[in-house]
Amino acid sequence: MSNATKDIDALIELMAKLPGLGPRSARRAVLHLIRKRALLLMPLADMMHAVAVTARECLRCGNIGTTDICDICTAPKRATGEICVVEDVADLWAMERSGVFKGRYHVLGGTLSALDSVGPEDLRIPQLVTRLESENITEVILAVGATIDGQTTAHYIADQLQGRVRLTSLAQGVPIGGELDYLDDGTITAALNARKEM
Repeated sequence: MSNATKDIDALIELMAKLPGLGPRSARRAVLHLIRKRALLLMPLADMMHAVAVTARECLRCGNIGTTDICDICTAPKRATGEICVVEDVADLWAMERSGVFKGRYHVLGGTLSALDSVGPEDLRIPQLVTRLESENITEVILAVGATIDGQTTAHYIADQLQGRVRLTSLAQGVPIGGELDYLDDGTITAALNARKEM
């Protein structure tokens, strides 16, 4: 690493750690940002600093926002009695992008995984159980991935909530091994509308 390019090289290394970017893509992105310094680099740096300071996890559902309780959780119109349970924030954002679900969410923070030593206590399952009583929930929609870990997690949650609330899961349109974040809006809409009892 040359002294003359030390900071630039460090930025490229950091960018290369982002999902979907390797060293070559990171190098191209950094060069583009430097060339468009006033238009892109400076505003991006300012916005990244602002987000680093203000971003936080919603204390109720686990969404990412800038307040302790997110806009979805505080919106009176979203108090439909339905909670859509998703693996992570990217899945919540995918559901919101589709515009079809009008209730509230619960982000688990991952899936059960024996290989990765992720047990029920590592996910936000106890908080989900607490929300059932405090928010008068009538339906829990399990919108986890169709992976083995996702289905294991769905079955575990179904066992915990059995007899306490109506349990449904996404239906057609979600391929085996599929993740919500990679599905198009039409597929998410079809899967939610055709959800089935657990």
